[in-house]
Parts: sequence; C-alpha cells; structure tokens
Amino acid sequence: MADYLSILHQYWGYDSFRGIQQEIIESIGSGKDTLGLMPTGGGKSITFQVPAISMPGLCLVISPLIALMKDQVQHLRNQGIRALAIYSGMTRAEINQVFDNAIFGDYKFLYVSPERLETDIFRMRLRQMQISMITVDESHCISQWGYDFRPSYLRIAEIRDMMPEVPVLALTATATPEVVKDIQRQLHFRQENVFRMSFERTNLAYVVRKTDNKQGELLSILHSVQGCAIVYVRNRRRTKEVADMLVHEGVTATYYHAGLEQVTRDVRQRDWQEGRCRVIVATNAFGMGIDKPDVRLVIHLDLPDSIEAYFQEAGRAGRDGQRSYAVILYEKSDLTTLRRRVSESFPEKEYIRDVYEKLQYYYQMAMGDGLGCVKEFNIEDFCSKFKFFPVLADSALRILTQAGYLTYTDEQRRTSRLMFTLQRDELYRLHHLSVEADRLIQLTLRTYTGLFSDYAYIDEEYLALRTYLTHDQVYQIFRSLSLQHIVSYIPSKSTPYIIYARERVEKERLIIPKAAYEDRKERLKTRIEAMLDYVQNKVTCRSRLLLSYFGEENSHNCGLCDVCRG
Repeated sequence: MADYLSILHQYWGYDSFRGIQQEIIESIGSGKDTLGLMPTGGGKSITFQVPAISMPGLCLVISPLIALMKDQVQHLRNQGIRALAIYSGMTRAEINQVFDNAIFGDYKFLYVSPERLETDIFRMRLRQMQISMITVDESHCISQWGYDFRPSYLRIAEIRDMMPEVPVLALTATATPEVVKDIQRQLHFRQENVFRMSFERTNLAYVVRKTDNKQGELLSILHSVQGCAIVYVRNRRRTKEVADMLVHEGVTATYYHAGLEQVTRDVRQRDWQEGRCRVIVATNAFGMGIDKPDVRLVIHLDLPDSIEAYFQEAGRAGRDGQRSYAVILYEKSDLTTLRRRVSESFPEKEYIRDVYEKLQYYYQMAMGDGLGCVKEFNIEDFCSKFKFFPVLADSALRILTQAGYLTYTDEQRRTSRLMFTLQRDELYRLHHLSVEADRLIQLTLRTYTGLFSDYAYIDEEYLALRTYLTHDQVYQIFRSLSLQHIVSYIPSKSTPYIIYARERVEKERLIIPKAAYEDRKERLKTRIEAMLDYVQNKVTCRSRLLLSYFGEENSHNCGLCDVCRG
C-alpha cells in the first residue's frame, strides 16, 4: 500500500485516496479482474493510473472519447509520465511511430479507441508489447442492456482472450444491476468482483419544473443562482438560439455542438472553463471529461432519453462539494416528443432496407463490393439526394451498424493539413509578414518535412505551444497565409464515416436480427418510461428515485429536491 500512496503523492500531490479508489487499486494491483462503479467526478483515472505506474510494462486504456484521451495523455506527460494515444486522423507513419514507442520506448500508457482493436496491424503489434493491465473506460458501452451500447466494444473480449493472464479493470459512472452483470460476462471476468461507490450526491438539489415559459424560467433561475452553468438542449440549432437569447438578456453565453470546427469548440470550452463566459448551451456532445468543479447549475431544456444520460449530465454540477442544482424544465408537449423517440429511433424494417440500398447508389457500390471500404459521409447531402428525413435515416444507419452490415461512426476529427504553394526561395523574399507569422512559418518548416511537394498533417496545438501563440492565433495566421496563396491550408474538421463491415448484399437478403431491433426497441421504451416517471413524480424524493434506478437503496430523503421541499 505504501508504494501506491507514494506514487499518488509524487505525481498528484495527494496524501490519501478518496472513496473506493484504494480498494479498486489493491484489487487490480493483485491481478484480479475488477469493475469499479464511480459517479462522474469520483476520480476514476487515479484507479488505473496509480497501479499501472507501479507495474512493469504498459497499461492499455480503451476509451471511446478522443478528446478525453488527448486530455489524459497531456496531463500524464505534464506530470512526467510517458503516455501515448492512437486515434482517427493520424497518418500511418504516426501510428507506426506510436507502436514502436509502445514496444521499445518504456512508456506506461497507450490509449486507443475500441475501433482500433479490430485492425490486423494493431493485433500484430500488440503481441510484441508487455501489457501490464487493460483498462476499459465507459465500460457500460459493452453491454447490450446499456443505454450507449457500441458493437466495437465487443472486440475487447477478443483482445482479452489473446492475453488471458492480464487483469482487466472496467470503469463506468452509470450502470443498472443487469448492466453490471453483463459487463463482467462480456469481458470474461474470471470471477465477479465489483466495487461500488455510492451514487448519492448530498450537495446536489434535483429540481423538475413544469412550465409554459421555459425562456422566462431559465432567466429567472440564472438570476437567482450565481455561478457558471451548462444548459442542455436536444439539437444543434437550439444551442445557438438559446445562447443568443441569453446574450440579448445580458447573460454571457456561448454555444457548443459536435458540428462546430474543432478550434471553435476548443476556444469556447476554454472561455467557459476559465470564467470568461458564464453559460455554455450545448448538446450532449459537451461534458465528457470536463473537469470544472464549480459548475453551480445544470439545466435541461429538453428531456434526455434515459435516466443514465440524465444522471451523467446532471452530475457535472457541484463537483467541489458546494450546493448546486440540476434542473429539468418541461412542458406537456415534451412528454409526447420523448415518447415519439421510439418510432424515430426504430423506423420500419422496410425503410431501413431502403436506406441501405440507397447508400449503395450514393457510393456507386457494386454487388459483392464494399468490405473494408471507408467513406466520408454527409447525412444532409445523402438525405437531400434520396428524399429521406435525417432523423430516421440516422436511426436506420445505427440499426444497420448493430446488425453488422456497416459501422456508422460518430463525427471523427480529421487532422489539419498544410502545404506551401510558394517555393522556398520565393518564401524568403517575402518581407510583409508579421513577426508572429514569420515565427510560425520557421517552426513549421523545422518540424515537418516535404511541405513544398505534398500536404503534411500538422498539430496546431504543438505549434501554438512552441511559438507562444494561442491555438486560435495559429489558425488565423494559416488562414491569412492561405488567402495570400502562400500555403494551402485544410483545417481539421469533424466528419462521420461509413465503414463497410461486409460486402454489399441484395436489399431482400438483408437480415435485421431481433437483438438489433425488437430487443433494443423494447429497452428504449423501458428507459423512456423511467424518464417520464421521474419527471412526473411528485411523491418520492428525487435522489432516492435515481439511486433506486441504479440498484442503490436509500432509507433517507435528500431534503433538497423539489419533492422534499414541496
């Protein structure tokens, strides 16, 4: 134990562990497969980072969140701990370099997305690595009973079978009792071994208000409770509308969703985290890995699809232990809208087959072709060409993913690319450039090769750090140089992909199994009904209701929620 404590103190500056961190660390450290249930903000990363540092070899961390991977790798490097990550947008050369470092470079952590596990090159190189332990973050994604099931997570069991003696640590902040059992079964635990931290948040007041004037209520709450806030809405268009309304009413606010340029998202998140902006209005794309302890308010203007999603988003308030509020504002029509989610998420099977067939026309895919093809996908363009509604088409593609015909990814970030359009001697004759632009050009040329003959992938964050500029300044300088025809600059962008998991089949032979359709439809109905029960409840303490959903019985009322105070 002294070894773990000294590592904790050396790298994190703490003298003791919190909650169940110590029990989880001792369990995985002694070689036992371990499942840790810890609420958002409970300090999950400590539970694998501390034991991994104490062990010889490399900890393989599987996480679905690229932004979170990058954050954690950067944090570890800042503390002098050697860590690597592989994510979409990296070149083949960059990926091979990471593999070489992981095999020969005395690194302690390798972060990868679950999709990466499927590639032959990854499995081949993995056999050459000395793996000390496997950490599966957001492990509820492996359970078909979970609200956020991802088929790519099922590959983890195959990696597990390649190295059966390596212990697995599964971590999640949201899991019902049946999901807890399923996670252990799917990850081939040698025996059940679960550590639970109470999900009770004694400083968080859960409030639900029925209203015909959400805008007025939102402003009233923001005026009566001081401190920063997250406002969640269902779609991207509403993020801007609500943020603009708040600014008009004198509240500093910005908006955030996955469709924005990465540099824009980074700037807006930083403005909010550093207090220059009080309110961030966002879709559920915002929040994973956000480490801001003093969020006083999380307000939902639209109803989430599940208790799990709501609990995770609400839990971003009050991580510093101070009184905070998780508020849902709803009107009667919201209940009907949420029930309609079932038919929107599960269109008729004939409709799904039609979407599949039109996708082949879209990519001009011949019968029998397709296996392994990776295609950028623009859902607005696809739906415009074939007269589909985007919501239903999106649902159909997700069901085709569950059925094993393709992988429809969430938006993946493509790394920025740059090429000089002037030759080197012409570049040196330029005298009108600013000092900052000149410094950036010099560093770029020293850092990347072949820039006069082809595009190179560049990292604006690294260039900003080395030139003492902000990320946004680097972006603006490259944009300006591009307009002057000095460089050709393709900024990073987020785009979904279609990856074919098998060759094209005839529409009539497309089989959508019960597990991918009827079973999942029934589970969504159950989750939505639980959310509706929570919203309409007027008799049971809200904290007790939430804890009961996750299998935690609580004999006392919270005394803070609207029901207790009613």
